[in-house]
Amino acid sequence: MAIPISPGLFLAESELEFSYILASGPGGQNVNKVATAAQLRFDAARSPSLPERVRVRLLELAGSRATRDGVIVITARRFRTQQRNREDAIERLAALLREATHRPTFRVATRPSRAARQRRLDGKSHRSAIKRGRSASYDD
Repeated sequence: MAIPISPGLFLAESELEFSYILASGPGGQNVNKVATAAQLRFDAARSPSLPERVRVRLLELAGSRATRDGVIVITARRFRTQQRNREDAIERLAALLREATHRPTFRVATRPSRAARQRRLDGKSHRSAIKRGRSASYDD
């Protein structure tokens, strides 16, 4: 089964590796007995589904969730069942991948014009004069 990420980009579920671990959080005594937390591992560095620019941006966005080898590890323990935690981990990975597919807009650094700087300084001095006028200074 393929997980849709964006138009033209799908992730094969066979690329995901799951393990289940004991979780904290909701579940009562069940938490101590059943491994309900899902740990998803996705080898982004070697994934054939990802274009190179998405791969680079994904590893950059993943931050501490990515290992040195380029494997993204997501641990989901929000819910009481393995299945819900598994779905939550897949959705979190898909959201991270969707964010990685967006190209950041190229911004050209500009500097304020001389007139803009002067307007800013005029505004500051005007505001200063207003505040100065509020202080009660009586010279008797």
